[in-house]
Amino acid sequence: MTLDLRLMTDTIATHSRDLASLADGHLDLPIEHCPGWTMEDLLRHLIDVHWFWATIVDERLDEPPAHHPERADDREGLVEEFIRGAQHLVEVLRAADQSDKVWTWTPAQRDVAFVTRHQVQEIVVHHWDGAHALGRTVDIDPVVASDAIEEFLTFSTSSEADPAEPAPGALDGALGLVCTDVSRAWTVRDGRIPGTVLVSA
Repeated sequence: MTLDLRLMTDTIATHSRDLASLADGHLDLPIEHCPGWTMEDLLRHLIDVHWFWATIVDERLDEPPAHHPERADDREGLVEEFIRGAQHLVEVLRAADQSDKVWTWTPAQRDVAFVTRHQVQEIVVHHWDGAHALGRTVDIDPVVASDAIEEFLTFSTSSEADPAEPAPGALDGALGLVCTDVSRAWTVRDGRIPGTVLVSA
């Protein structure tokens, strides 16, 4: 399944704005599912992530950027810096040909389309992290959420195309995942190579 570019970039923009609203005034709040991080750390992580991928796409790099910008430790303006970076990423992704080749961390797909799709998952997951820290919930479009599941199963599990090192243990059975709000389902089984899995929809 391929999501519409406008839906993906609108999702990045909306969840970034909503996270910024949550973070403002709560920079010291611990983030339960990012051990050792506060809300400030979460924003700084995303600022770096947005800069990193916007740079790769904007310059059509075939390797990671050689130099990262120095960032002030000052908290003043941190939320605004995060929003500016998210907006810039969205603008870069919208302007790019999604089929253009760029560096990515997966050998299975090295183009702008991968970056766009993965950045949807990145911001939605971290928006949930920030909201959960405040005892809030996050509304996620079921189509976006199910695509994020498929993207994770495709690229972030150990596969023959990209085996994990060290190899994880065997599943010793099939795992079925079924969405309750959209018509999507996946089966995950042990792959032919030990430590890998096969995913079928």
